[in-house]
Amino acid sequence: MTDRTELRRVVTGSLVGTALEWYDFFIYGTAAALVFDDLFFPDAEPAVGTLVAFATFGVAFLFRPVGGFFFGRLGDRIGRRATLIVTTLVMGIGTGLIGLLPTFDQVGMLAPILLVLLRICQGLGAGAEFGGASTLLAEHAPAGRRGYYASFAQTGVQIGLIMGTVAFLLVGLLPDRDLEAWGWRIPFLASFLMIFVTLYVRLRVTESPVFREMERTRTVVRTPVMDTLRRYPRSFLVGIGAHICDTAIVYIFATFVVAYVTDELGLSRSTALTGVIIMGVVVTASQPFYGALSDRIGRKPLNIFSVLFTAAFAFPFFWMVNTAEPALIWLALALAGGIGFAPMIAVQPAFYAELFGAGVRYTGFAASREIGAAIAGFSPLVAAALLRAGDGTPWLVSVWIIATAVVSLIAFVFARETRTIDIAALHHDQSTLVADRPETARTP
Repeated sequence: MTDRTELRRVVTGSLVGTALEWYDFFIYGTAAALVFDDLFFPDAEPAVGTLVAFATFGVAFLFRPVGGFFFGRLGDRIGRRATLIVTTLVMGIGTGLIGLLPTFDQVGMLAPILLVLLRICQGLGAGAEFGGASTLLAEHAPAGRRGYYASFAQTGVQIGLIMGTVAFLLVGLLPDRDLEAWGWRIPFLASFLMIFVTLYVRLRVTESPVFREMERTRTVVRTPVMDTLRRYPRSFLVGIGAHICDTAIVYIFATFVVAYVTDELGLSRSTALTGVIIMGVVVTASQPFYGALSDRIGRKPLNIFSVLFTAAFAFPFFWMVNTAEPALIWLALALAGGIGFAPMIAVQPAFYAELFGAGVRYTGFAASREIGAAIAGFSPLVAAALLRAGDGTPWLVSVWIIATAVVSLIAFVFARETRTIDIAALHHDQSTLVADRPETARTP
């Protein structure tokens, strides 16, 4: 049982660590929406340049499952904490180096090639970051409070979104010439400093009691990837489908909408970025509430509610945005984030941790979730293409949002309620996993 002091340290470490690491991941999306088309793809017409910039944004999602499998296996073999130290370095260094890249005007095609390679590094690190932080929190949390405490991993992700958006809001105050010449580099270069902050907080956190017990009893799984796929095929498929909707909509709201509001509606960058910040604040503030609620009513009801609201709000969202009234744009983002997006992501850390037994938890969590991310990660690119197909009107983007919600809804319907499982069980018996029945351990 983790004492209160150590639990606070774990929560702080996970929150700060995920915030700084996902700051790194999110700033790329904002830069892709605002400046990367001109800096790295200047020969393309504006609309095509935006499409290509969003394509490089999506490249990281192809490599997130690779990171999930590789670092997930590492996390189940050598420990959650040690693996998170490695992912911190991969993500932080890759992001910082983007700030040092030459542009297309300076080195030609080498510039976008280097950009894509460093984006791949971000994808590898991100592929195991959230799974590791959430697993560590879930395994430290007391029984009956797992949803609440694990939600802070997701809170950190949203803080990272806010930090990255604020960073570009501030450098966006520069004249366009200065922003494109050097201002865009500042948010990326800041990542070098953030590496040290992240390492400091994570080195003070102890390994999870669940993994320490597996080490003590010598029950650490030798082949976590094979065991995950063999023992948990249903959970693995549920994990893939469950991450489709939230991945698609967060990057539509935080990345595509920024480009849409500035390029199509002709509003200022500050209007678009302020809306993303408002959404981020609303989502961040609501995470502990939804996490605690899931401890009372279960993960499944909140997940189903969130995707149903997201689908129902897909068309009203763009009706409000298309008014070009800043207040209505901000309200649309606040509602979409606070009522649709927030419940499913607040529940997500505990939900995924509970899908898999302790022996393969990191692997199953990270790999299944990141395959879902890879499927939906090109959402800004898809949305931009659908916008062009719809002659500049976003009705097809709304249809895309509904389609992703339906996929995740199917996954949540087939998911079993898991809030009462024994988090320390080496493996779960999938045939007996039902609501309100504790799990029993089963030896491999």
